[in-house]
Amino acid sequence: SKMAIAVAQSHHMFGLRPNISGNIGYLEEQTIVFPSGNQVVRFNIDQKQQRFIPGSDKSQGMTAIALSPNRRYVAIAEKGEKPTVTIYDMLHDQSKKRKTLSAPELQTSEFVSLAFSPDSKYLIAQGSRPEWMLVYWAWEKSKIMATMKTTNQSGQPVYQVSFNPQDNTQICVVGNHIFKLFRYAEGNLKPFGFQKMDLQNYLSHAWVSDERVVVGTDTGRLLLFENGELKTDLTGSGLGSSQITSVVAYSKGFACAAGAGMVHLYEKTDEKDFYRKTRIVKVGFIIPPDHHSTDPTQAENQTILSLTVSPSEETLVAATDRSQLYSIALSSADLGEQASFEQLTHSFHSRGITGLDVCIRKPLIATCSVDQSVRIWNYETNSLELYKVFQEEAYSIALHPSGLYILVGFSDKLRLMNILIDDIRIFKELTIRGCRECAFSNGGHLFAAVHGNVIQIYSSTTFENVSNLKGHNGKVRAIAWSADDNKLISTGMDGAVYEWSAAAAKRVNEVVLKSCAYSGVTVSPSGKHTYAVGSDKSIKEITDSQILRTVDSGGVTLTQVVMSHSGRMLFCGTSNGALRSIKFPLTDVGEWLEHQAHAAQITKVGIGLVPTNTNIYLLLTDEDNLANILMNKFLYTQFMKITYDDQYLVTVSEDACLMIWRVSDKEGRGVKHDREVPYAEEILITKSDLEEKVGKADMSHCQVEELKMENEYQLRLKDMNYNEKIKELTEKFIQEMEALKTKNQVLKTEKEKEVAKHEEELAEVVDKHSKDMQDLVLNNTCKLQPLQFKTHKYQELQAKSQRMQEDYERQLQDADEGKEQALEELTEYYETKLQEKTTQLEQANDEARQQQREYEETKRQIEEDADREILDIKNKYERRLRDEIETNMRLKGESGIMRKKFNSLNKEIDSKNEEIKTMQQEKLKLENVIKSLEKDIHGLKKEIQERDETIQDKEKRIYDLKKKNQELEKFKFVLDYKIKELKKQIEPRENDIKAMKEQIQEMESELERFHKQNTQLELNIAELRQKLRATDKELHHERQRVRDSEAVSKRMKTDLHNCVGFLQDPKKLKECVKSVYETHVHDDVVSDIVDNAPVKSDIQKEYARQREHLERSVASLRKKLKDTEIHRADNVRIMQGENVALIKEINDLRRELK
Repeated sequence: SKMAIAVAQSHHMFGLRPNISGNIGYLEEQTIVFPSGNQVVRFNIDQKQQRFIPGSDKSQGMTAIALSPNRRYVAIAEKGEKPTVTIYDMLHDQSKKRKTLSAPELQTSEFVSLAFSPDSKYLIAQGSRPEWMLVYWAWEKSKIMATMKTTNQSGQPVYQVSFNPQDNTQICVVGNHIFKLFRYAEGNLKPFGFQKMDLQNYLSHAWVSDERVVVGTDTGRLLLFENGELKTDLTGSGLGSSQITSVVAYSKGFACAAGAGMVHLYEKTDEKDFYRKTRIVKVGFIIPPDHHSTDPTQAENQTILSLTVSPSEETLVAATDRSQLYSIALSSADLGEQASFEQLTHSFHSRGITGLDVCIRKPLIATCSVDQSVRIWNYETNSLELYKVFQEEAYSIALHPSGLYILVGFSDKLRLMNILIDDIRIFKELTIRGCRECAFSNGGHLFAAVHGNVIQIYSSTTFENVSNLKGHNGKVRAIAWSADDNKLISTGMDGAVYEWSAAAAKRVNEVVLKSCAYSGVTVSPSGKHTYAVGSDKSIKEITDSQILRTVDSGGVTLTQVVMSHSGRMLFCGTSNGALRSIKFPLTDVGEWLEHQAHAAQITKVGIGLVPTNTNIYLLLTDEDNLANILMNKFLYTQFMKITYDDQYLVTVSEDACLMIWRVSDKEGRGVKHDREVPYAEEILITKSDLEEKVGKADMSHCQVEELKMENEYQLRLKDMNYNEKIKELTEKFIQEMEALKTKNQVLKTEKEKEVAKHEEELAEVVDKHSKDMQDLVLNNTCKLQPLQFKTHKYQELQAKSQRMQEDYERQLQDADEGKEQALEELTEYYETKLQEKTTQLEQANDEARQQQREYEETKRQIEEDADREILDIKNKYERRLRDEIETNMRLKGESGIMRKKFNSLNKEIDSKNEEIKTMQQEKLKLENVIKSLEKDIHGLKKEIQERDETIQDKEKRIYDLKKKNQELEKFKFVLDYKIKELKKQIEPRENDIKAMKEQIQEMESELERFHKQNTQLELNIAELRQKLRATDKELHHERQRVRDSEAVSKRMKTDLHNCVGFLQDPKKLKECVKSVYETHVHDDVVSDIVDNAPVKSDIQKEYARQREHLERSVASLRKKLKDTEIHRADNVRIMQGENVALIKEINDLRRELK
């Protein structure tokens, strides 16, 4: 087949490296940057897309990350013999490497903290022990501007460094009992702002202005420094004594992480001198305790290691020590009393992943981890479908091809579980403790589980133990089913690769190489070739119990191996966490492509199962220390599932990260199939759950109906209330209108009265004036004659004036009405105009803003294009200049080389001439030597001829000896036959000897048993004798007590008899009785005579009978033992004599043979 090296490209990654400084940052408002495995991930939160920056090939892992203030550059520090810092340009989708910085003179292996200057042109890096040197770079020129030792005299560690946000020359450094400010000047970093104070363990800090720094300690203190002097202690209630692990500043104030999952927000006060705490935000309430985790406080007990704020300062993101990412909105509307963080992406594994598998009928990946969780991922949507936390650690996992069941090996049992819509539920347990490897067959009807050195095969339907495969002498490290499930391949720490027949439960092929502890194995699609890797740093191709080819891996330990279903792609995992794509078919000198994958070694490899129209998944698992694995500590082995479509690869690692790769052959394509099989949409659900859900749905439906009825009732009530209110208001307004009408009528009546009164008064005045005029006319006719004309004219003028006044009043009234109407029309007109103008103004503002945005976008694009063109031109001319310089240097070097060659050739010519002279002299010498040697040759030829004659004589003698040897061989054959006959005679005797020896051993054991019985009987006899002596002593004591009692009784009887004589004399009788009482009571104090029953005679008889029986038994056993020893000695003598005779006969036969 055609040789090719498969190509693997990073596609998606789940996980976070928590132990890297600055491990979270915002590149844009919707794009974050974080480390995962040995990669830096650019993750778009909205589009759920990722792009990757891989680590360097020869590095030992990332230690710190920094994002420039202009959010264009990312600096990545990597560990190595000499630490390096690589700077990437993030302007475009494909991150471009700009510079690689190093400081060869530093005596350290890593940088613990990085920071960019405010203008993004300078970079500082804090080295680790033993020197703790701070390096100040002008990174665009790769020039070290200054270095400074930042630790104290006792060499305490430094945790974080940063630039003043307004000044490129000011730097802050914090650490354990270290708080220092430096200023760059004249090529040196000089400390400033030092004051005497009690130093503490400072864990984190942040600049809140160009002069002030907030610093957090391990005891929960929050200190505000201004120009290096302690301004105030911001520690208040709520911080307690928890470590302040991270501080981040933003325009309104700052946030600090203190305690288990707690973030405290501080805002500036009006005095501009201090900050006040406004909110406490808690990580928690994300994982329902009854759904996933058995510990409801698990989420809250995380320690936040890093905080960052989005460019618009709307979102705060936190990274925790359990590899989780959380976010929260900083807007005041969203920060209520119950404000809490939410998961930013998905819940990741927090500790090393120990198992991995995929299925055929669903796009699912199953993983398990030492964090006690089992997780189900969807590789089609790149999301976490389901997870559950258990009480025990999980060591292995297998996913049924249907995607409906999983098999998980826990520390106490192997459990089969159903994958439900929202839960993982156990339905069968097998008593296999600490199962480190399990796998379903490709058909799903069987599954294999490793139990120590034994592989147990079970039926997936009856759960019966079908067979046990025994043969490994060490722990089984990996198992793999063949494509047709007829074979099972296993490897172990004993250096064995076994091929088993699953049906016959027999071993059909084997290869054992004890010098190699195998860790991974895969089988070709045809099942004829097996590929295994192990501790000997090579990959082996095995066929029919023979190692066909061994390919060296270049000094790197390969931990696992897997082959695609097409048989065209081969992948290996290495001990440094890299993924290798091996050129296939294998050649004696291996070729490969290496891809950076994880921060821990890959120890598990496998290809998963997916449908024909979708993706293949290789399963690679990493685990911490291969040496520990080989020493029986954590044994995580492989799972391999062949698919129909070779497009994807999944890797998981001890660094708790899961990574998906896109893989293809050399032509960039996978195997295509005509028939498409869609993913199964069916899910499992128990009858009780279904009934419960149906019941809940019915209950919800009833509640909805009830709510509808209640809402309708409430609406009717509200309508009635509103109607009543409307009626009340109507009646109220009608009453008010009637009152106003009445008032208006009253006013109208009063007006009419006033008008009538006014008219009467006017009429009276007119009459009065008329009378007065008449009187004046009559009285002054003469006087008024000249004035009649004037009076007439005056009257005419008065009437005209009256008409003009009425006309002007009418015009004024019309003008007022026209004015009001015109004013209303103008008001409406100008309001309409104002509204139109306002709308036009808003449209104009929108257009202006749009034009401004377009202008800014155009400007940005032009600037980017200009920058890109400038960079391209710069790079082009730099390349040309570099090429010219290199050409010039090369020509100069070639000229110098030619000159040196010319001089060296002249010297060589001289030396050759001298060598020719010496050669000629040596030639003469050699000619003389040749002549002498020719003489020697002539003499040697004569000697050879003589020796040939001698050899012929020897050959004749050898021929005679061969004939004699043949005769001896015939004789030997006869003797061998006799020896066999004799051996046949010896074998029954040896069997007799063996039987006699066994009989002797049995007799000795029986003798020993009799001896023990005898000893026990002697002990019993001694015990019985002691009991007899004690009984005799007690009997003697009782008899003495009886005698004493009888004497006392006799004395009492005598005294009482004496008292009887005084029966007629009461006084003497009283004195006598009193004397008896005092004598017997006070002298003896009521002696208590207890009648103990004497030892019964039948017990003594029983003791005597048992003793007699035991003595007879001992005597008979001693006699039997003596007889046995006599017979044994006789038998041994007989057998020794026979053995001597046989040995003598054998020696005689040997001598005859010689």
